[in-house]
Amino acid sequence: MKKEVRHATLYRAYRPATFAEIRGQGHVVDVLAKAIKNNKPAHAYLFAGGRGTGKTSVARILARELGVTDKDLYEIDAASNTGVENIRELREGVNTVPFESPYKFYIIDEAHMLSRAAWNAFLKTLEEPPAHVIFVMATTELEKVPDTIQSRCEIYTFKQPTRSMLAENVADIAKKEGYTLERSAAELIALLAEGSFRDALSILQKILAVSSDKKVDVAEVEAVSGAPRGEAIRQLLSAIAKKDASAGLSVVAKTVEENMDARTLAKLLIHRMRAVLLLRYAPDLAALFAQELTEADLALAKELSKEPGVNSDTLKALLEAYSQTAYAAVPHLPLELAVIDICAAK
Repeated sequence: MKKEVRHATLYRAYRPATFAEIRGQGHVVDVLAKAIKNNKPAHAYLFAGGRGTGKTSVARILARELGVTDKDLYEIDAASNTGVENIRELREGVNTVPFESPYKFYIIDEAHMLSRAAWNAFLKTLEEPPAHVIFVMATTELEKVPDTIQSRCEIYTFKQPTRSMLAENVADIAKKEGYTLERSAAELIALLAEGSFRDALSILQKILAVSSDKKVDVAEVEAVSGAPRGEAIRQLLSAIAKKDASAGLSVVAKTVEENMDARTLAKLLIHRMRAVLLLRYAPDLAALFAQELTEADLALAKELSKEPGVNSDTLKALLEAYSQTAYAAVPHLPLELAVIDICAAK
């Protein structure tokens, strides 16, 4: 029973607890650690970056490193507390001294969701904050935070983790949970997570929950995540490389019947086509792709790298289809058009 509980909350169970455990944000944590060491924390921070990149985790660690206890740590979800009245309550609260810590520490998540009136009400507090108060605002959309607010904060931009970093993270956590994660399976999870540690662990927890032998391969990741099967990707890749529009459209139609996500299909196709092109122009990268791809995918990529019909325009067409898929009236249509255009090009 205990294991099942942990699987349901992997991203909580393995949330970083120290600066040393934060991956990929050395440019942020190094500066914060030095500020703490020199006893010179700022009164307001603005953490900007994609979802699941560690903004809230770093904010909590910063609070702990400054000696703030749970009684003096306040987390506010700006998405559901957007109004002036919410900020007025905050302004009243900051004037009281901390219960048992050096600071009252406020983490405002999704800060860009605050209304303009709320920002105006908050500005005075940021201009003249009590000495015992520290604010950390986290946002995925920095451009929506008013310049007047930004100018009064120390701004830190969180980078999206690389795919290899995500793959390493999920493999490490799977191992701690008693599972073995095939390298190509970890790479697929990382690809599907789109630069988010949290999303990667959410995918992993679903996979571990249904794994019977504690050995996770690519097929299990595909089945649980709903990602197109490797064979479908290989068939579509071959059809495009050989400019066989009929075969390519048949594969796309089959994925539609099986309710596979069009955007994920396009993303995986782009990843494989990139490998084909790089293997043509930089064959010494084969060793690198041997870690990322299954044996079947690597063999096909090497074979198709010799096809003259595959070039940079092929990849550009697929990238364009991927960008259009998110808002297309018919989700698979951009990919179908890309297949037709690529196969028709001379």
